[in-house]
Amino acid sequence: MASPTSTNPAHAHFESVLQAQLCQDVLSSFQGLCRALGLEPGGGLPQYHKIKAQLNYWSAKSLWAKLDKRASQPVYQQGQACTSTKCLVVGAGPCGLRAAVELAMLGARVVLVEKRTKFSRHNVLHLWPFTIHDLRALGAKKFYGRFCTGSLDHISIRQLQLLLLKVALLLGVEIHWGVTFTGLQPPPRKGSGWRAQLQPSPPAQLANYEFDVLISAAGGKFVPEGFTVREMRGKLAIGITANFVNRRTVEETQVPEISGVARIYNQSFFQSLLKATGIDLENIVYYKDDTHYFVMTAKKQCLLRLGVLRQDWPETDRLLGSANVVPEALQRFARAAADFATHGKLGKLEFAQDAHGRPDVSAFDFTSMMRAESSARVQEKHGARLLLGLVGDCLVEPFWPLGTGVARGFLAAFDAAWMVKRWAEGARPLEVLAERESLYQLLSQTSPENMHRNVAQYGLDPASRYPNLNLRAVTPSQVRDLYDVEAKEPVRRMSDKTDSGKPATGSVATQEELLHWCQEQTAGYPGVHVTNLSSSWVDGLALCALVHRLRPGLLEPSELQGVGALEATSWALKMAEHELGITPVLSAQAMVAGNDPLGLIAYLSHFHSAFKSTPHNPGEPEAGPVSQGSSGTASAVLFLGKLQRTLQRTRVQGNGEDAGGKKPRMEVEAETPSTEEPPVPEPDVPVTPASQYQEASAEDLCALCGEHLYILERLCANGRFFHRSCFRCHICETTLWPSGYGQHPGDGHFYCLQHLPQPGHKEDSSDRGPESQVLPIHSENNMPSRPSIPVAPQEGTSPVPSQPTRRLIRLSSPERQRLSSLHLTPDPEMEAPPKPPRSCSILARQALEGSFVGWGMPVQSPQVLVAVEKEEEEESPCSSDEEAEEDVPLDSDTEQVLWNLAKNSGTMNSYPTWRRTLLRRAKEEEMKRFCKAQAIQRRQNEIEAALRELEAKGMELELALRSRGSSPEQQKALWLEQLLQLVQKKNSLVAEEAELMITVQELNLEEKQWQLDQELRTYMNQEEALKTAADQQAEDKVLRKLVDVVNQRDALIRFQEERRLSELPSGPGPQG
Repeated sequence: MASPTSTNPAHAHFESVLQAQLCQDVLSSFQGLCRALGLEPGGGLPQYHKIKAQLNYWSAKSLWAKLDKRASQPVYQQGQACTSTKCLVVGAGPCGLRAAVELAMLGARVVLVEKRTKFSRHNVLHLWPFTIHDLRALGAKKFYGRFCTGSLDHISIRQLQLLLLKVALLLGVEIHWGVTFTGLQPPPRKGSGWRAQLQPSPPAQLANYEFDVLISAAGGKFVPEGFTVREMRGKLAIGITANFVNRRTVEETQVPEISGVARIYNQSFFQSLLKATGIDLENIVYYKDDTHYFVMTAKKQCLLRLGVLRQDWPETDRLLGSANVVPEALQRFARAAADFATHGKLGKLEFAQDAHGRPDVSAFDFTSMMRAESSARVQEKHGARLLLGLVGDCLVEPFWPLGTGVARGFLAAFDAAWMVKRWAEGARPLEVLAERESLYQLLSQTSPENMHRNVAQYGLDPASRYPNLNLRAVTPSQVRDLYDVEAKEPVRRMSDKTDSGKPATGSVATQEELLHWCQEQTAGYPGVHVTNLSSSWVDGLALCALVHRLRPGLLEPSELQGVGALEATSWALKMAEHELGITPVLSAQAMVAGNDPLGLIAYLSHFHSAFKSTPHNPGEPEAGPVSQGSSGTASAVLFLGKLQRTLQRTRVQGNGEDAGGKKPRMEVEAETPSTEEPPVPEPDVPVTPASQYQEASAEDLCALCGEHLYILERLCANGRFFHRSCFRCHICETTLWPSGYGQHPGDGHFYCLQHLPQPGHKEDSSDRGPESQVLPIHSENNMPSRPSIPVAPQEGTSPVPSQPTRRLIRLSSPERQRLSSLHLTPDPEMEAPPKPPRSCSILARQALEGSFVGWGMPVQSPQVLVAVEKEEEEESPCSSDEEAEEDVPLDSDTEQVLWNLAKNSGTMNSYPTWRRTLLRRAKEEEMKRFCKAQAIQRRQNEIEAALRELEAKGMELELALRSRGSSPEQQKALWLEQLLQLVQKKNSLVAEEAELMITVQELNLEEKQWQLDQELRTYMNQEEALKTAADQQAEDKVLRKLVDVVNQRDALIRFQEERRLSELPSGPGPQG
């Protein structure tokens, strides 16, 4: 609709405010509007009411309606909640402006200072659903018409700042530009208040402004005095951002965005990128907004090889300093990566200009991130109290791949405004602080999945946003140190390098406690007398007894008579690893020789920490086996160990067999051996003294580099010992993770699964990758002592045969459709979305029947969807184009039906509301998986950095203990206790690493199932009469692969469910 001609100058100024795209233009247009209406800017909420009353303009009415609707919420008390409160907000970033808007709606006087004079950041922010709804409620579409149209869920920082700036000005926030906050000026005497130290010299009105609330949103590099900041450091991580000019051509608009692709579950993409361009990345994201925005994580060695970095420096600041970065090479790097990711469809890529007129491309370090220990403080002097709060990056620096920055920043802004409201109500300072810290504990855990699903109800009250809210989680007595009579302590920075992420379980206190536990576990076994932690273990009987106590049935103690010490020890080491998840730290030869007592103590401490809580009945060596799930520390390691061995066996057995050969099996001989004879060793894992468990030399040398191995450095793989830093892929030198590698039988080298050679399978080698792993299929024979969960067969699918051989499965077309859309991992904590009218579900199912074109079912008219679309329009009449963008609530059945319809027919283009909803849900799922992968990768890097630090400390302690100096025994006992604590921390980190890798397997299988689903649909959409024999054969092959993936995902789910049940507290005893 064209704007009618108006002679009122205020109308023209208002239109200029709406359309302004530069910060200075917004300010000048708003000042012109205030002059035309005879008002002074920065008059608080009364100014907004005056503007609304005087500007009776058709274009403004929809904006007033939205702001009035927000301000009418009871929590704001009609703008009277904080009328006596004066606030100073530092920083005009998105979080600072959002906090200022909330404070203004509460009725507080708000002054905001910003050191910059323009908004120039093109980088694009991912928005959670609630942030999209929140910004729409503030009139975002009025200020920025393209805001989150269609399935878009992001916005550039510059555009977000502009629209929030306009809202803040309309609500009466007083804003000063080019003013830098340098600190607080305490009240000089009683009766005066707190002021700010500002540079350059501010106007007298601002210099004399006294406030009782300070909200800092000035970024991670500036935190007010008194706050403690913790550093969270991981492995070196280099990010690269690039913004290219968006000409908005038809070709550019048709290029799909990339919500996130991560190496951790899509290695083939990054290997193709490396082969084509020489660029080695960990992930990449592409968004379209004002610019074409790309952000990626690059590997240092790649940047050095391509000349982006001049020299390799250990200091990150020096490595990425301007003197060490070659701008032209960085631009070539970013352009090539962006061109490859978009298949060259963006045409000639021209860099946008940054604030200094240079190409907008930069490399940054996100190795370490800062997090404030507390979110608020109170300072008092001469009776004047000041409430200080943090929001934005100075509270928590976000990890960019997770896309959580602006969402959690807005949540922190709401929580800070709620704190100010409680402060204005007269609540005691310690109560205000305790409540704020209780909310801060929830911030790092928030995600779209664990917050209230109805985003329309979100408001300032925390109860409207957080489902599991406990405002008393932190008590007033716990925050006494946050109440200062006078600010006097500078910002303290703490390191968080060795945080394992989970508490150590069952840590060993002393050597005596470990010895006593071993004596209890081995009591009653013939010929076993444990009197120490050295010579009592050289014959192998004590270790066999310990393993038998924890897993009876593997071997009868009587059968060990006449068995040599080396052979018995080798068997025990293997069984401990294969059946208990306890990886060896010394060889059988070293244990029999008794020349590594420290290694033996470290090894036994792993048993103690993992099975300390195992009940023990003295004198009963034939007690029942412990549950595999009794040890959270070892269960994930055990599962991945079985997966790794199954993968290797499948490789060996699969050479020469086609896809329809034998089904891969578990370690049956290791798990369910006969009690009448010892388990039969496999060719690739011998048990005899000549086995791989003796390949580690008595001198404890790394099998790759030949250097000395200290206890905490030892990594065991295939019975050999390595440094973690040496255990890398032979081709790409990537760190090898549990279950993510293989050893080539020909050359003996270790490879990541992407580069693992496939002899005899050249045609299929390109398909190999992490998604081609074969997971252990659980059955009654190979899952002893674990509670089994009956799984009902999926309707319409054939049961998986239990025999080891496969048979050809013939499914009908509807059965194939159901299988391809099968989802096995529902989130139990997710609340069901609100259901639409019942007729929608019925009509949608009827529509599904009409989508089976060419599947032997009659084609029906899409009139049913027309009825549904009309029904939705009648129920939710749209007053503007903006409301048309809102998602339609769907129940799970309807959503699945519509997904199938959207994938298999083109009729959904006629129903834009539902199509938009489905596309947005799809992008949310894609982003969720990408964020999950990036969180795993970040934690893996942190674990690797923590392990390196533990290894360095352990080496010092081990050298001190092994030296023949005259250190007192008390000192040596202390060193040994410290070494055991380090061993326990390492075991905890390794267990967490295994947990992460299980999640990686889930992501890999999800990706594989999605790819197979797409491939299968291409065949299923063909007419049956037109399919050739080759097409039918290819379709059957894809279907068999899909069945395999479903079975493997089922194996993972069973493992997780069984472990969850095993970790539940046991009852008082058997019933009945």
